[in-house]
Amino acid sequence: MGLKSYYKKTEVGVIPEDWEVMSIGQIARIKTGPFGTLLKASEYSSEGVPVVSVGEIRHGYLRISDNTPRVSEVVTKRLPQYVLKAGDIVFGRKGGVDRSAHIRKEEDGWFLGSDGIAIRADVIHQPEFLAFQFQTTAVKNWLLQNSIGTTMPSLNQGVLSRVQIPIPSTIHEQEAIAEALSDADALIESLEQLLAKKRNLKQGAMQKLLSGEIRLAGFRQSKPSWKQTTFGRMPGDWMPTRLERVSAFITKGSTPTTYGFGWQSDGVLFLRSECVSECGLDLSQSMFIGEDAHRLLRRSEVSSGDLLMTITGNVGRVVLLGDDCTQANINQHIARIRIVNEQVAPLFVFHFLSQPIVRRHYNLITTGQAYPQLSLKQVRETEIPLPSLREQQAIAAVLSDMDADIAMLDGKLTKTRQLKTGMMQELLTGRIRLI
Repeated sequence: MGLKSYYKKTEVGVIPEDWEVMSIGQIARIKTGPFGTLLKASEYSSEGVPVVSVGEIRHGYLRISDNTPRVSEVVTKRLPQYVLKAGDIVFGRKGGVDRSAHIRKEEDGWFLGSDGIAIRADVIHQPEFLAFQFQTTAVKNWLLQNSIGTTMPSLNQGVLSRVQIPIPSTIHEQEAIAEALSDADALIESLEQLLAKKRNLKQGAMQKLLSGEIRLAGFRQSKPSWKQTTFGRMPGDWMPTRLERVSAFITKGSTPTTYGFGWQSDGVLFLRSECVSECGLDLSQSMFIGEDAHRLLRRSEVSSGDLLMTITGNVGRVVLLGDDCTQANINQHIARIRIVNEQVAPLFVFHFLSQPIVRRHYNLITTGQAYPQLSLKQVRETEIPLPSLREQQAIAAVLSDMDADIAMLDGKLTKTRQLKTGMMQELLTGRIRLI
């Protein structure tokens, strides 16, 4: 790292004295995707190149799915001006105007969709450096504030050409910054792939262990038998048991304001259905009530060891309250399941209820089309195939260890993303110089 540069104030903030502020219109060519009428139905192909539109563009990268349209080689030859090259930066023209993606080598030759817009930097500016500038909060906010349209934010060439960014005077410094941030991206991508792999392994383990397809050591039978249950084939020595038979009275909460109580800035934790998320308990969505309201609603109080399940809207999400939750209450969109039978492990029940097959079952039996609902009766009648307590605990331990591994990796991914954000803030403004 060289000597500290002098800095200057500009319209985009304080930057090194030897950097410049330039508009995209000065340093890049902008191309809007072709009108839909230019493409014929016969020119789409299931085995062609992907068409990049707003749905494929994420913050910094592309995500291609089975629903992504593709076009044949006939189209790329007939309309070569819309073929993307490595280094291009693509945006959606409508909707997520603050999202952009840098076209990588393996995406070279893909096709710009009719609702896409792309820029191609001139030869003296490093395209990856420009791509990272479009990921900064400052540039994304500018695009949102200056987009056109009243009902849906939209981009056009005029708006995009006016974007101003700070640029090092040499392409070597641009390349050094882009390389450092690309290394961070590569680490993030590798962590994302590993996390996805571990989550898939966990789903596979859940399916096999919670159906008895695989029995852990010490619980295998020489001549296994099977029985049919609500959730498919289960071992013959597992006992299908209704939740109401192993739980205290399964109930739900209510809204304190119905009884004249207001929300407070602190007090007793109050959990809404949003708190019961796909990724566990989300306290950012919680509220607080007073002790008097909590006493009135004591029938629906919850504490550590309780299972909470959403019974309206996106039904069947479930969390197990940990030891740190000593006192709380819930609203009418959540059912409380408190296991009281000493031969039943709450953690085993939690893992069983967390399975996709259980969620699908609940979705099939809900009432109400606009706002699906599960009744408490349906929750109480849910049958859990129960092995012995020892086997329940063994299965739960395996799955919980996998959850802990996933949580640790997810935390590492979050920290790495935060590190990259900090790097961008320092490197893309010249606060830290690499050369």
